[in-house]
Amino acid sequence: MSATAGALTASDLDRQIEQLKRCEYLKESEVKALCSKAREILVDESNVQRVDSPVTICGDIHGQFYDLVELFKVGGDCPDTNYLFLGDFVDRGFYSVETFLLLLALKVRYPDRITLIRGNHESRQITQVYGFYDECLRKYGSVNVWRYCTEIFDYLSLSAIIDNKVFCVHGGLSPSINNLDQIHSIDRKQEVPHDGAMCDLMWSDPEDIDGWGLSPRGAGYLFGGDVVDKFCSLNGVSLICRAHQLVMEGYKLLFNEKLVTVWSAPNYCYRCGNVAAILELDEHLGRSFKIFEAAPQEARGVPSRKPAPDYFL
Repeated sequence: MSATAGALTASDLDRQIEQLKRCEYLKESEVKALCSKAREILVDESNVQRVDSPVTICGDIHGQFYDLVELFKVGGDCPDTNYLFLGDFVDRGFYSVETFLLLLALKVRYPDRITLIRGNHESRQITQVYGFYDECLRKYGSVNVWRYCTEIFDYLSLSAIIDNKVFCVHGGLSPSINNLDQIHSIDRKQEVPHDGAMCDLMWSDPEDIDGWGLSPRGAGYLFGGDVVDKFCSLNGVSLICRAHQLVMEGYKLLFNEKLVTVWSAPNYCYRCGNVAAILELDEHLGRSFKIFEAAPQEARGVPSRKPAPDYFL
């Protein structure tokens, strides 16, 4: 019996997860059913999704499937480990389809043990430029799977809060957001806008400046330590955890350790030479970083195309 949307059983999901862990993609009909089930779960999640410690926080993955496998080796398997992924699951790597569908299948199978929030690449527009659209077309011969997945992007949470103390977001802060209630009031079920609060959460970056600055990315803002201090004190938060920027050492603490960037795609774009990190928070929110390197060559499949040229970086 094939799995239809209403009848996706635990054993169906377990089989799909094992298949995806071997980097084998699912049939189009299975993707449709999986996305339908995921939507039922995600629609009930908040724009600021509550997460309990202990939890392991992961930054950008960017379709680097075999490095995601390394991440699970270092951090432990889901559901044994409680995971929070900060977005940018797709684009640039060779295996965006398998990467996103594995995380989505884990979300459907263990909804309370994995939280997925939206990054700036979880967007119809961006994925048409940076690889996910073309990959879906190449692997399935149609854009249907891309359409099912990008519809799910619209349902992903915009941020998360761990034990009311650690605020997690893909990019950063926004001049139009002072408190978490303002994030709660955003209608997130849409394509990422070109400006405004929702855009800023996914595109902004910390910088050694006072106040706010223009972002060289052309979307979002740059924000300084004073902005972080104010946001933390207004919201009773002790740490802002974000991803979005390549860090050669895997993680970077800023502003008296009130903000951390976590980057989880080692040897980014298969040529940057960086290590990757995950951040483990214990039940007292004690921090420990685990560093890992790219999966060894012999552990990787044969990529189906050459890496994107340099100007895609």
